[in-house]
Amino acid sequence: MVISFPYTGSLTPLVFVAWVPLLIVEHSITVAKYRSRKIFLHSYLTFFIYNLGTTWWIWNADESGAAMAFIFNSLLMAIAFQLFHFCKKHIGRKEGYIGFLLIWIGFEYLHFQWELSYPWLTLGNVFSIHPSWVQWYSYTGVLGGSLWILSANLLFFRLVENRFLKKEKWNIQTPYFILIGLMLFIPLSSSLFTYYNYTDQGKKVEVVISQPNIDPYNDKFGGLDPKLQLKRMADEVDKKITPNTSFVLAPETAIPYNIDEAIFKETTPYAYLQSRLKNWGDAVLLIGSSTMKTFDKKRSRASKKIQSGPGFLEYYNTSVLMDTSGNLGFIHKSKLVLGVEFIPFSHWFPTIEDLSIDLGGSTGSLGKEKEPMIFAGPDFAFAPSICYESIYGEFIGEQCKKGAEAIFIITNDGWWGDTPGYKQHASFARLRAIEHRRCVARSANTGISCFINQRGDVLQKTDWWVQTALKDRVAMNKTNTFYSVQGDGLGRVFAFTSLLLILLGIVRKIKPIQKIVKEKGEA
Repeated sequence: MVISFPYTGSLTPLVFVAWVPLLIVEHSITVAKYRSRKIFLHSYLTFFIYNLGTTWWIWNADESGAAMAFIFNSLLMAIAFQLFHFCKKHIGRKEGYIGFLLIWIGFEYLHFQWELSYPWLTLGNVFSIHPSWVQWYSYTGVLGGSLWILSANLLFFRLVENRFLKKEKWNIQTPYFILIGLMLFIPLSSSLFTYYNYTDQGKKVEVVISQPNIDPYNDKFGGLDPKLQLKRMADEVDKKITPNTSFVLAPETAIPYNIDEAIFKETTPYAYLQSRLKNWGDAVLLIGSSTMKTFDKKRSRASKKIQSGPGFLEYYNTSVLMDTSGNLGFIHKSKLVLGVEFIPFSHWFPTIEDLSIDLGGSTGSLGKEKEPMIFAGPDFAFAPSICYESIYGEFIGEQCKKGAEAIFIITNDGWWGDTPGYKQHASFARLRAIEHRRCVARSANTGISCFINQRGDVLQKTDWWVQTALKDRVAMNKTNTFYSVQGDGLGRVFAFTSLLLILLGIVRKIKPIQKIVKEKGEA
């Protein structure tokens, strides 16, 4: 599992057999009639190794947060696998293996939705380095990739079981070879056909993306003067800007301190950026900033009482859009990073807000938008995606349904150092391009800033820890894909069906117990 994942091995084909050993363990324990807890222990160990091996780099940002991620996410995965075993044990073998697909895909879908959302290790993400393999994500999203992986693993497991555990001869395994061949060939060939016949749709506009490369630990939040940070970004843009440039992108928290949105136009960063914008023709600037707003009453769990007077404050991780005409827009990040920008269940337990991790700016839960938002003007509409938001395909789809013609990602991937983390994050953006047939322009403080076309190809990219800027033409596509419109329908169906299957398993488990109790009572 680890060595098939992007940038922790990247041996992608191994993902189609990676689950076979765990399925053999589950089968062997079941046949030997050992207690079910043995399956839980083996699966937990498997998933702990998987989490640690693929996302160990979180440790560079925060040791305690990383430990919680490794321990708890492994636990959730082990519970999902245990539920598969439970259904197989109490409903039936065939139904159980169908339940394996239903329960795992349902689990991945729910992991996108709840307070402890952490979809980084969704199985379908493994193909982000091979976009030509999964062009059909424009219909299914990444959960379709997860289904492909698990179905192939089940077929390989049955082949191994029949040949090596049941000692059947090779010549009677022909049906499984045929099924495995079709399982791999049909999705792959259809995807390659689409890949080589697809071209970007929509009118092209020129975009410049900046990578100012500012150390997030020592310089960004207090170590380097904010005006010098903005100057570094703008100087790089000057090297690429032309009279034809429509958009300039600057990364997440490029303005590195909290600014009250009500007086944003009166601040030094705004005045400085306006002075640079005047030299950039008609270009519109998208830039990340930490912002805040005041309210008379508590608005959400993110609202903090103002100590020096009446009212409440909310802090935001914000994308800011500005031009030389004085137009100014704010969209707040909605998909917040667990433990850093958002404390789960703090509406029930307010005191746990004190456990938040300080990675610059304010601490505690940040405010967020009530629904996905886009920036739109007379001649453009795009989805601003701040950092972690770019992992959520259905969320981006909601922005596309509102008219977004491209995806502009602003991020700061410097927290993890030169590790697989920033590479994986940039790679996942290729899947968003395929799912929605939208070009992606990605501006990172450092890490990988890049341009991605509508079939998931990286057209240009920067290296790690380089101060630079890139320029390219981006196609603005208005046509929504099936996935953009329907979202994770596959996940919703599987989650609901798996719930019914688990309830059936509980009923089947209870009935024999009731029968035994009744027989003892009669005796």
